[in-house]
Amino acid sequence: MIEKIQIQEQNFILHSTGVLFWEEKSILLISDVHLGKISHFRKYGSAVPQNAIAENFTRLNEVVAFFHPKKIYFMGDLFHSSLNMEWDLFENWLQNITSEIILVAGNHDIISSVKYEALGIKIYSEIIFDQFLFTHHPEEREGFFNFCGHLHPGFKLNGAGRQQLKLRCFYKNNSQMILPAFGEFIGNFWISPKPGDKIYAVTKKEVILVY
Repeated sequence: MIEKIQIQEQNFILHSTGVLFWEEKSILLISDVHLGKISHFRKYGSAVPQNAIAENFTRLNEVVAFFHPKKIYFMGDLFHSSLNMEWDLFENWLQNITSEIILVAGNHDIISSVKYEALGIKIYSEIIFDQFLFTHHPEEREGFFNFCGHLHPGFKLNGAGRQQLKLRCFYKNNSQMILPAFGEFIGNFWISPKPGDKIYAVTKKEVILVY
């Protein structure tokens, strides 16, 4: 279910839902949930099952119960677009969450900051914490290790007989860790790693170092 790694002498846990937990600071990182996207698809006739909406919140509850974080950083694209019925579900979900919630705004986060602030959620364009830089878009900044999302990284595992398995992944290089998208029904950007990079593939049950 998990993989433990060290970055800059700090301990992090990679979870099979695609979230990352910073142990020393008790901070849970969740990227690209894209709440509201499923409702948007269904509104325009896409055959997306209704229970997929509840699945996002079920998995959010799972990781919060597993880690009991002091803070949750949503690393951008928490909501896919404008308000819809999933905002009400989000409000209800927050009622049972004791963690401090912070949104690192992404390109899809167009809902007014007033709505978030009314729920006690702080919004930032970026966060610098010790030697770490937290953003939505991948950034390279001298002296900092960057945690980010946006790309929805995935990796193709090739087997014998032209078999291929496509999985979400955590992508790490010397200066960056890009988190997989947390939300359901979201496409992937297929990563082609370079020497020295690491790929942690995510299945429904575990995180596996594959490169």
